[in-house]
Amino acid sequence: MSKLKLIILFSYSLLLSPLICIASELHLNAMSPEAYKRTNLQNFKDIVLGRCIAKAYRGDKSASSDAGSSASALIDWAYFDLNETKAVHNLIDKYLSRDYFNPYAEFDKEVKYDYLKCLDLYHSKDLKRLAKEIVYDPNETYKSSSRNYYRDLNRKK
Repeated sequence: MSKLKLIILFSYSLLLSPLICIASELHLNAMSPEAYKRTNLQNFKDIVLGRCIAKAYRGDKSASSDAGSSASALIDWAYFDLNETKAVHNLIDKYLSRDYFNPYAEFDKEVKYDYLKCLDLYHSKDLKRLAKEIVYDPNETYKSSSRNYYRDLNRKK
């Protein structure tokens, strides 16, 4: 009886091994965001851009969800707390409330140029000024900061 169980177990393992190999290959080809390589300042600006796009396109569930989730994922590599400040939300609202006009594209009155507004926010002096208030060590990266953190822990011993 135990020999039969071993044969059955061996047969199942032979059947499942290709599936396991395929699953592991899929994982090997997966990529992760590169935010940990960028500076804290760059990640801050990227998060604000993502939040602006999410707010601008909240009527489109897919676009808004993707932009919002991407911005939230960036927070994992951030050394600042955007949830504590209303200044970011106020700045996004300020730029999205702008009234842009393009005389060459006025055939469609529904165009609001929200993407351009978010890009203008991204490159604005207002965002640079706000970043100076919120972002600690703007030129550090998550990678270098965590390496320095562990280096400093070892020095204290």
